[in-house]
Amino acid sequence: MPASAPVEAVHPGPPPPLPTDLDVAAIVAAGIVVPPRPPLPPAPLVSGDDEAEAEAEAEAVVEAEAEAVVEADADVAEADAGNDEADAGAESEPDVESIAERDADLDVATESEPEPDALPEPGAAPESDALPESDTASDLETTPETGIEPVGEPETLAEPDADAGPESVLVAPAVLPAAAGDVLVLRGVSKRFGSTHAVEGIDLTVPAGTFYGLVGPNGAGKTTTLSMIAGLLQPDHGSIQVGGVDAAAKPLAAKKLMGVLPDRLRTFDRLSGRQLLYYYGVLRGLPAAAVESRTADLARAFDLEDALGRSVSDYSAGMLKKVMLAGALIHSPRLLVLDEPFEAVDPVSSAIILDILSAYVAHGGTVILSSHGMEFVERVCTRVAVIVAGQVLAEGTVDEVRGELTLEQRFVELAGGLSDVEGLEWLHTFSD
Repeated sequence: MPASAPVEAVHPGPPPPLPTDLDVAAIVAAGIVVPPRPPLPPAPLVSGDDEAEAEAEAEAVVEAEAEAVVEADADVAEADAGNDEADAGAESEPDVESIAERDADLDVATESEPEPDALPEPGAAPESDALPESDTASDLETTPETGIEPVGEPETLAEPDADAGPESVLVAPAVLPAAAGDVLVLRGVSKRFGSTHAVEGIDLTVPAGTFYGLVGPNGAGKTTTLSMIAGLLQPDHGSIQVGGVDAAAKPLAAKKLMGVLPDRLRTFDRLSGRQLLYYYGVLRGLPAAAVESRTADLARAFDLEDALGRSVSDYSAGMLKKVMLAGALIHSPRLLVLDEPFEAVDPVSSAIILDILSAYVAHGGTVILSSHGMEFVERVCTRVAVIVAGQVLAEGTVDEVRGELTLEQRFVELAGGLSDVEGLEWLHTFSD
C-alpha cells in the first residue's frame, strides 16, 4: 500500500472575544417573545325587530318615570295649599274669649296706674338722682367703718450688703435697731445646756473701732458668748447682728466679716505652718498670689518665718496661738473674735500681738476678746463687760465700770467677793 501523506497540525488560533454586557443584554432581549393581545369578543348580532322592541321599552320606562314625578309634585302642591288655607282661616276668625280677657286686663292696668308726674324740663336733671358733691367725694376717699384698718402692702426690708455698714440696713421692728457705727449687736441672747443656763438674756453693743473686753470668773459664759458670736453655737433665743447682717438669717455673710480665734485650739496640725495659712486664705476666697504675700507679711510680724516649714503639731502652745491668730487676720476682717488670745504666750510675743491688734483697731478694725488679765484689760480695752453666771452685771467704758476702784477690785466685788478659805487647817501641817 502506498504510504499516506503526513497530516499537518492545524492551530485553532486565538479564542474569539467574549461578548460584552450590552451584547448579552441585546441577545436576551431578542429572545423574549411578547404574546399578542387577545382579540375582543365580537359584538352580538341584533336583528331589526329586536332593536325596535328595545327602543320602545326604553321610551316606555322614561314616560313612566316622568308621570310619577309629575304626580308627586302635584300632591306636594295640594298639601301646601291646604296648609295655607288653614292658617288663613285661623287668622281671619279671631278668638272672642281671648279678646275679652285682653280688654279686661287693659282696663285694670289703667285704673291701678297712678297719674304720671310732670316731666322735668329738658335742661334740668332729676333731683332724686343727683347726689351732693361733697358726699360723693367723701364716700370715695374714706373707707367703710368696719372697725378694721386697711392693710397695705408689707414693707420690704432691704437686703443687707456684707460690705455695707449698718446705716444701709433696715432692721426688723422686733429687734432693737443698732446705732450707726455699731459692728456687733446682741439682743436678748440666751443659751442653755440641759438644765444649765450658760447665757441668760445678754445685751451687748460693740462700736466699730473699739477694743472690747469680756471679763468674768470661770464658767461665767464668756466662751459660750463668743462661740455664738462666731457662729460656732446657735443661740436658743435672741438675735446677733454683725456689721448690720443678721447672723441667724445670713450666717455666711456674717462669718465673712469675722476672724475667729476659738477656745481649745483645734486645727489641721499635720499641715505645715505655710500650708495652714494658705488653706485659711484660699477658704476665704483670696487669690493664691495674695495669700502668699500676706503669709510672708504675717510670718514676719509674728516671728514665724523659721517655723513655717515645720509641721504645726511640732509647735509650742504660744506658736500655735500665733499661727492661728495670723490665720484669723489673713483676710482682713472687720471684726476679730478672740478667746483668750494671750494665754500661754510669752511676754515678747504678747507685746508683738498687742502692737498688731492696736494698729488694726487704729485703722477701723474691731476686737472683742475674753481675758482673765484685769491689768491688761484695764490698760488696753476701751470698753468692757463683766459677765457673772451668764448675765452682764456691768457694761461700758473702763472708767464707767470700775468707778473709784481698780477693775480687778470691781470685778471681785461683782463676782461675789472672795470665797471662804476656812476649814483648811490640815493644810498647815505636813503628812511626813
